Amino acid sequence: MKKEEARTVCLYDLDHTLARPLLEQCEYPWEALPRIRDLILELGNRLPESEYEKRGETVWVHKTARVFESAYLGENIIIGKDAEVRHCAFLRSNALVGEGAVVGNSTELKNVILFDKVQVPHYNYVGDSILGFKAHMGAGSITSNVKSDKLLVKVHAEDGDLETGMKKFGAMVGDRVEVGCGSILNPGTVIGRDSNIYPLSSVRGCVDKNSIYKKQGEVAEKHD
Repeated sequence: MKKEEARTVCLYDLDHTLARPLLEQCEYPWEALPRIRDLILELGNRLPESEYEKRGETVWVHKTARVFESAYLGENIIIGKDAEVRHCAFLRSNALVGEGAVVGNSTELKNVILFDKVQVPHYNYVGDSILGFKAHMGAGSITSNVKSDKLLVKVHAEDGDLETGMKKFGAMVGDRVEVGCGSILNPGTVIGRDSNIYPLSSVRGCVDKNSIYKKQGEVAEKHD
């Protein structure tokens, strides 16, 4: 993947998220990460009371969403129409959960945008990340959002590195990406639209759209 292919418009269809006003301003999607909290507060205060229930000061839940009693909703949360937040999910803070999305048992969210129809259904950790329309993370797959050396995260594209200036940055996962069970998306990972990640993968850098990621250095192009 070249730098140009990591741009917001190349990864996401913005018709499928309430975050469109913010993401339209971002050449690269990770530029939105420091602004998710402010976006949620701005959106939340404009959501129609006829459609959304306000819980506490900074949590808005669509009246058609199903939220299990054991789920934890922290600060600055929007849960969209027909979304499902299952048993013991932990929405820590700054989470925009799209229409029809599924947040599963024991899944933790922190500083994320989940587009419509995203599924993070079993034991997932998603932090400082953006998951595109109909993206799916298999059971136990996670985004790792801090480098072990604690240095700033870079995005490693084919034609050079992109400096993000961020210490916390998980993954940018494009529309309709399938992440296999038990996989780790390392800090600064960018996955193009319609790609598949094999189970138990450790993904670093960028993955082209329409690809099958088998392991580091072994990526095949998908064919119809």
